Order: sequence, then C-alpha cells, then structure tokens
Amino acid sequence: MTIDISFLPALGAAFMLAFARVGTMVMLLPGIGELNLPTRVRLVIALALTAVLLPLHRAAYAIDLQALGPVITMGGEEMLIGAMLGLTARLAISSLQVAGFVVAQQLGFGFVTAVDPTQNEQGVLVGNFLTMLGITLIFATNLHYLIIGALNDSYNLFQPGAIPFTGDMAQMITGVVTTSFRIGIQLAAPFLVFGLLFNVGLGVLSRLMPQMQVFFIGLPLSIMLGLVLLMLVIGAMMGTFVGYLEDVLGQLAPHSL
Repeated sequence: MTIDISFLPALGAAFMLAFARVGTMVMLLPGIGELNLPTRVRLVIALALTAVLLPLHRAAYAIDLQALGPVITMGGEEMLIGAMLGLTARLAISSLQVAGFVVAQQLGFGFVTAVDPTQNEQGVLVGNFLTMLGITLIFATNLHYLIIGALNDSYNLFQPGAIPFTGDMAQMITGVVTTSFRIGIQLAAPFLVFGLLFNVGLGVLSRLMPQMQVFFIGLPLSIMLGLVLLMLVIGAMMGTFVGYLEDVLGQLAPHSL
C-alpha cells in the first residue's frame, strides 16, 4: 500500500500564507496582541485560528510551487490584509486613550502617568484605566467573536492572490482614526462641561475673595468632584464605546452579526 503525500508541500504553503494573514492580525489586536502577553500564547492563538480557518478557504489558495515569486508576493498581500484588520481594531480602542487624556486634564491628573500595558509606553492614568476596562468589556460582551468573524469574512472581501484595494484600505483606516477621535471627545464631553463650569466658578470666587488661595482649594475639589462624576457616567461612557466598537467590527464582519 502506498500513501500519496504529494499534496503536503502545497498544503504547507497554504497554511503559511493563511498564517501570514491571521498572525499579523493577532499581533495587532487589542488584548491579545499586547507585548506583556507571552509570545508563545499569541503564537498558539494564531496557529489555532489558522487551523480552524484554513479548511474553510483552502480552495482560495491557488499555489504553484514551481514559481516562488508569486507565492512571496501573495504572502506580502496576506500580511497587508491582516495588518489592516488588526490596525482597525487597535485604532478603534484608541478612542479611550483620547477620552482618558481629556478627562485627566479636567480632573487635574494630567501629570500622573504610568506605563500603558496596551501600548507599552507612558500614558495618563485615567486613559490606561479606561483602556483596560474597554479590553475587559470586549471579552465580557463576546465582541472578540466578531474579530474571528472578520477574519472569516475577509476572504470574501480580499481573495488570496487578488491585488488589495489599497485606496479603500486607506479610506477605511482614515475613517476609523477620525471617528475614534470624535468618539473620544464625545465620551469626555461631560468632563469638558465640568471643567468649564468649575474653572469659571473658581474665577468668580477669586474675584469675590482675592485673599483666598484658590489654587489650594480648587485642585483637591476638582479631583474629588471629578472622580464622583466619573463614577456616575462611566457606565454610559463604556456603553457608548462598546456600541461604537460593535459598529466598527460589524463593518469588517457583516455576515457575523
């Protein structure tokens, strides 16, 4: 009895091409693609997703191993598609950093920084808190399934071997950046109003009582009232963010909703 294994090289090449798309996306995803997550864990997640998705789209990879150039070109295109998908999710969650920066400035926490585990760089404390809370809500509300759905639907939008529409990709990324900034400002809108009213009140108080040291009274009072306001509106803030992120992921995975 003979066993035909001639299909293995083509299957291995298809697996590596699918892994280029999936692995690049996993590397950029919020929550999963963080540098503080062990590399082996991220690698196992990427390999597992590739093993699940490849049987569904194996026919899409028409590979001729006699011509190495087209295979390498296809690998670069797959990485570009994966980077676009992962970067879209990463930019969407950056709206929380925008909101956190504005909130910190209004509360007087603008000088308090710590290492942001999602960006591996210094960030304001409130922004780091909101970002970690947002990542937790992604898994708590099962939005991460939409990310897997986006990977599956990406094979309908971007066929392997076809030239990606870089113009459409750039337009989508630009739209996500502008919308993320707008959502971040909207999330921080109550604190912008609070900061305006509070500073106007301090200005009036300083004119009425010039001998009072307004700064020593205003800073602790701003922090205390700001934290109370944050406690009251954080539920609405995160609900708005989850709705926005669901819309973004829904555009990437329209058949998974």
